[in-house]
Amino acid sequence: MAKPNYSFLKRQKELAKKKKKEEKRKNKLARKLENNETDNTTTEQDSTDES
Repeated sequence: MAKPNYSFLKRQKELAKKKKKEEKRKNKLARKLENNETDNTTTEQDSTDES
């Protein structure tokens, strides 16, 4: 019976964690940028209304 290659399994698990973490970071950054754009358009509209 072949024995499991634990170092390979560990590496695969680490890569999966790293990929998931990177995806979460990208999603957070995208949401942050989206919120900033929304805030900027609201601010621009408010400033034009005051003029």
